[in-house]
Order: sequence, then C-alpha cells, then structure tokens
Amino acid sequence: MRFHILGLPHTVTSKEYNACAYTQKVWKFGKMMKARGHEIIHYGHEDSDVICDEHVTVTTNKDLEIAYGDYDWRKNFYKFNTSDWAYQTFYANAIREVGLRKQKNDFILPFWGSGVRPICDAHPDLICVEPGIGYAGGHWARWKIFESYAIFHAYYGLDSVGTCKQDWYDVVIPNYFDPEDFIFKEKKEDYFLFLGRVYDGKGINIAIQATEKIGAKLVIAGQNPDNLEFPPHVEFVGYADVEKRKHLMANAKGAFVASLYNEPFGGVQMEMLFSGTPTITTDWGSFTENNIHGVTGYRCRTFEHFVWAAKNIDRIDPRNCRAWAENFTLDKVATMYEEYFQSVLNVHTCNGWYEPNDTRENLDWLKRTRPSYPERFNYEVMDSEEKPMAIRLANYIKDVYKPETVLDIGCGPGTYVYALRNLGVNASGLDIDERVIDKEHLKHQSLLDITDEKAELVMCIEVAEHIDSEFEDQVVKKVVSTVGKTLIWTAAVPGQGGIGHINCKNKEEWSEKIIKAGLTRNYEK
Repeated sequence: MRFHILGLPHTVTSKEYNACAYTQKVWKFGKMMKARGHEIIHYGHEDSDVICDEHVTVTTNKDLEIAYGDYDWRKNFYKFNTSDWAYQTFYANAIREVGLRKQKNDFILPFWGSGVRPICDAHPDLICVEPGIGYAGGHWARWKIFESYAIFHAYYGLDSVGTCKQDWYDVVIPNYFDPEDFIFKEKKEDYFLFLGRVYDGKGINIAIQATEKIGAKLVIAGQNPDNLEFPPHVEFVGYADVEKRKHLMANAKGAFVASLYNEPFGGVQMEMLFSGTPTITTDWGSFTENNIHGVTGYRCRTFEHFVWAAKNIDRIDPRNCRAWAENFTLDKVATMYEEYFQSVLNVHTCNGWYEPNDTRENLDWLKRTRPSYPERFNYEVMDSEEKPMAIRLANYIKDVYKPETVLDIGCGPGTYVYALRNLGVNASGLDIDERVIDKEHLKHQSLLDITDEKAELVMCIEVAEHIDSEFEDQVVKKVVSTVGKTLIWTAAVPGQGGIGHINCKNKEEWSEKIIKAGLTRNYEK
C-alpha cells in the first residue's frame, strides 16, 4: 500500500517535538508501516527526520520564523492558526507535491484532522482516512479511525443509543508506541510525576493537592504557559526532551494523569505504563479502557480516592504495567491498521464488505492481552472464595507479626502468597498443585521434599488433614524445620466436611506434635 502522510504545519516531524501527540503519531506511523513494507511519502518541514521512502519539504525554518518569530514552544503551548503563513505555505506546497506523486488507490492521511483538510480536499481521487481521531471537532473524512471507544462513542452521541447510525468503517485503533523510547524499571525513586501541559484541564491541581496531603514529592515536567508557581513539595523541571522524559517516567513511583475532560486517549498514560510506572487517573474517557483499575493503576472520583491511590501506589506491580502496554507497540498496532486499510481498499477494488478472505487464520486484530503476573492487585489468579480471607489474614500477619519473609506450605494457587506480596511482604509458597507451575514465587514441590527452605514466618493452612497418618510426624518435622520465628498452623477438625480430608485431628493433637518437634505454643496471639 502507498501512504501520503501529512505532518503538522506548525511543527517539525521529529522526536524533538515530543510534547505534540499528533506530530509523534506521524513520526511513529512512518517507522511502523515502513518496517512492514508499505510505501511512505511524508510531507512536512525541512528538518523532519521521518523514516519513510520519500520526505517532501513543504515548509522551512524561514516559514516558521515568519509565522511565529522567536516564540518559545518549549515553555508555552504551541502557537498556530490555519490562516497564518506556515499553514498557507504548507497547504499550497503540499497540494502541488501530492499531485506530482499520487497514484490510483493511494491513501492520504491527515493526522492533524481538519487542520490539513485543504490538501485532502484538493485530491478527492485519493482515499482519505482520518487515521487517529483524538480531537473534539472537524471530523469529515469518509473513513475514520478513532483512538478509543470513548471518543468514538462521544462522536456518535446519545442519539446513537436509540438509532442505528453506526458505520461499519468507523473503527477504533489505539495510539501506538515504540518500546525503544522507554526504559522499564521495577525499582522506583521516591517521587510522583506529572508530565504534560501544565494547566488545570490535565489535572495538575489534583496532583499537587494529593501529594501535598500525603507529604510526597511531586515532579512536574512540561509546558507552563501561565507561569504557575508551586508549593515547596513540588519540583518543576520545565520542558523535558526525549532523554529527560524517558528517565523521569522510568524512575517515578507513580504518575498523575487526571484529565478533567473526556480524554480521547492520553498518550502519556500509556507511556508511563511502558516505563513500568503505575498511573492515577480520572474514571472516564479512554482511561476506562487503558488504565486497568488495581492492575496498572487506579481510577478515581473523589479527592479521598486520589489520596488513597497515592498512598497505595506500591501495590501496583510495574511488570503488570509494562505487560499491558505491550498491547500498544508499533508491531501490535500495525496489524490493526493493515486490517482496516485492506477492508477500505476492498471497497474500492473488490467486493467491499462482502470480500472473502480464505487465507485468514485468526481474528486477533482487536485482541489485547491482559497482564499475567500473579502479584499485587492482579487477583485474577486468586480463588474467588479464598480471596477475602486471604486479604484479611495478610493484613493481620503484616500488622501483628511484621515478618520480612513468609513461606506458605501447601499454598494451593498462591492466593495467600499474592495477598501478602500485595502488601509488600516477601512471600513465597510451595505445593503439589499444578496451578503453581511457572508462576512467580511459587514452587511445584511436595512438603515431604523440603530441604533447606526457611522463612521468618511459615504458614501451613488447612493442609495436614490431606496427609496420610503414616506421614504426619514426618510432615510436622519438615514444616517445623522451615520456621525461623513463627508458625501459623490450621487443620480440619474431626467431623469437618471437605474434599480429601483423610486425617482430621483436633487442635491439641497437632499442637503436641509441633511442640515435640521443637516449637513453643504462643497462647497470647
């Protein structure tokens, strides 16, 4: 396929302009689709460094100087007007240059929407696709791609709930990112981050007030057009270039992306997740799709919610953040674009909506993989019946015993282990249950095979009743040998129902065996 991709008249299509999401989408699209063998022709500023088959200069540094003088876009939000010199020059030159290069069934992609519409209108014979709608108005192209279902549904409005007005070729394809642009870190520094345009609509005041409430440091990076001043707990670092923002995101323990408007995508939220940094967001717009509550961060509705989220940000596993972000890589999203562009091309060249595809092997173009790391708030791996008890017991163990290490013998699927790790306790477990195979911090092992396992606190919860009486003394000795300081032991009593209960004893019988093996019973706790 051949694509004519239009830059933004008031920017340069390069990574330097990382504060402009639309400019970055142009740059990343070139890299993404060129790598898959498609022909890319880019139209933009002379200093653009897009990966493409041909770059066509349609504006120069002189044009930007005439239009904007020495305006500092790093400090202030971008200055532009569709009637200014840069735009009018861009339009005239791009219209001419596209006309010299276009071929039948080429695509033309206005990433800046109606901001570059005059070029598309001048070439109605090209297939015009709005390739990433994240703007609030100016939609016009026959073929539309939205960044999220939030903006897609907002576009169709409330009347679409009661009427059949959806278009088969208006689709959702998310923003896309290059993993090479990020550093993933599990170990974080002691600060929260706000990265973006510094104004209330992006939730800057929420970030400032929530971190002040809990006594935490907040780093703010971005354009500050209103020259806002900040309280002592805030460090303002100004505009962050590619390298600076990369390290800021990787080292932050959490990030506030609390947009007050209906966020169409919020690219910085996904960039944080690529860095392994949990996000604290509002509970609307694209965040309902992209911020998995309790897994990649928290979605909040009240100030108390934001404060709690900040206090408990360490419950979120950075690896879950990165795992979810992997759904938004160039490689992943490229297949979604190809699927869509081919379906549009079928309308022009084949049977359209009814075009068969006998070579199709799957329908994965919309598939996203949820994080699979069984830690912290990822309770999908937990048994639903055990989870409430596991959470209560984990909190009790942490508050009363304060152990540095915990070993759960006979841990089952690891419910108690992950509840403890969610609270920051270094817990592990072992069991012959096949559900522990290939899971972090769990070992597929019989307790009779214990050799050198050791922990400050050991748990053996509802296990002994499943052990043949022939091995009960050996089991007790094995368990006791692992105890550094404390053992929590429970077992089914005679008459207690349950599956596989072949050796039920009362509490005193087990207690005597444990004492004989070398421990002292604590009657106080």
